[in-house]
Amino acid sequence: MTSGTSGTGSTETSGSGDIARTLELLWDTGRRPSRGPKPTLTLERIVEAAIQVADTEGLEGLSMRRVAAELGTGTMSLYRYVPGKGELLDLMLDRVQRPSENPADLGDGGWRAALEALARATLALYRRHPWLLQVNQSRPILGPSALDGMEKVLTRIRPMGLSDPELVSAIIMIDGYVVGAARTQLYQREAERRTGLTDAEFWQAQVPALEKAMASGRYPVTASLSEDAFGTDFDHFEFGLQRILDGLEVLVAAGES
Repeated sequence: MTSGTSGTGSTETSGSGDIARTLELLWDTGRRPSRGPKPTLTLERIVEAAIQVADTEGLEGLSMRRVAAELGTGTMSLYRYVPGKGELLDLMLDRVQRPSENPADLGDGGWRAALEALARATLALYRRHPWLLQVNQSRPILGPSALDGMEKVLTRIRPMGLSDPELVSAIIMIDGYVVGAARTQLYQREAERRTGLTDAEFWQAQVPALEKAMASGRYPVTASLSEDAFGTDFDHFEFGLQRILDGLEVLVAAGES
């Protein structure tokens, strides 16, 4: 995580601005002024600058004034393009979700490969933009990037033969799993930044107390675990993802029988 970002807690909510105006901006359906000086900025540049600020400083560093400074312009000039921070945030959310144009990025194969690729791509997205974990997206504004991404995934997983609510639920399930994993990883980096202790140093500090606890006989099952049980070599994210997909395989097979 970059310096200055906290990454903990939900500090903003999608859809908190003028919904109608946000949709106009996302879908480019608003009226354009025919008179006046030629614009020196573009909405795309403003959104990209806002994403850059959030990536480096977190959402707490994001403001219309800060974005204007990033662009080297006055704050008031931004309001010609976007009403305020709420609408800008929704534009940022849609922009970072812009799907790849390469079909291979959703994996080579059937629905399982597509969901597997979706999970990994989503985890990578949260790593690139940790501020996403600070946004309550329970009620998202659906722009072209979000719908393009959903269309691509639904097209690939439609052959699962599930009902429409089940197909949507499969995507929600993957996203929920990835959000949890991404948040844990972010918290680990944040803990290291705040304390100055690496993971190894943190656990090493607990060894004397833990050795006494294990020798007490109070925790026989925990004490019997192998030395690598809590090792860093085991990929917990991959293990969990594959078990989710295994469960979906059972559901799909049951529908085919």
